[in-house]
Amino acid sequence: MHFADEFQGRTAVVTGACGIIGGWIAEGLAQAGAQLCLTDRDPAKLEARLAKLPGAGHFALAADLLDAGSMTAFAASVAERWGAPDILVNNAGIYPSGFLLDIGVEEFDAIMGVNLRAPFLLSKLFARQMIDAGKGGSIVNISSGAARKMRTTVVPYCTSKTALDRLTKGFALELAEYGIRVNAVEPGFIAGSEASPLPQEHVRNVTAAIPLGRTSSQKDVASAVLYVCSDAGAYVTGATLTVDGGNSIGTTAVFQAKKKAL
Repeated sequence: MHFADEFQGRTAVVTGACGIIGGWIAEGLAQAGAQLCLTDRDPAKLEARLAKLPGAGHFALAADLLDAGSMTAFAASVAERWGAPDILVNNAGIYPSGFLLDIGVEEFDAIMGVNLRAPFLLSKLFARQMIDAGKGGSIVNISSGAARKMRTTVVPYCTSKTALDRLTKGFALELAEYGIRVNAVEPGFIAGSEASPLPQEHVRNVTAAIPLGRTSSQKDVASAVLYVCSDAGAYVTGATLTVDGGNSIGTTAVFQAKKKAL
């Protein structure tokens, strides 16, 4: 599906913009003509990300997604600049690892704070702006296959994403009357990044088990977000769009092993 220039005149907020998925989404929206407000914790990294975006009229604001006051001030700053945005992408997330018996309360609260509480509060703040503007809008939460499949050492992360999927559906129900659509996009496996490197052997093993035989790409993730925000997705709300090469329905590891044996 081709989205070139479809988002001209639309504004979009993207959280966690300095991460690999946030960067992909931001670039995809900018290429389609949207004006962006990027947010993350590091002002310097935000400015570097901003400088790489095509188009004009973008800006960045640092915010602490563990602080309700910071998020409230952030939403107010966006309103001063634009009024209500057309799109909110709750992309920011953290993925610390550890067994449940070893994870402290503060770390658990931080995971829930960034992955669940922040999308709740930001969706509430920006939805109120959209309602006051009377123009509808689109909210997208970036979920994960971890929402449906528990993984050892990252149970709090899995729990946060399961709850985020339910929150998505709840907001979709309650905001439908205002013309605000709320959906989740679930990207597939990504081969790490500078911030979160993965061993090459692990990447090869995981990729070999994915039915479509490759990792997730920028086009895959950005196109899914663009679709649920576009006119083509105007009748889609409360949905989770899984874009993982079939990884969530099963793996081909057994078949790969048989091929090697032959």
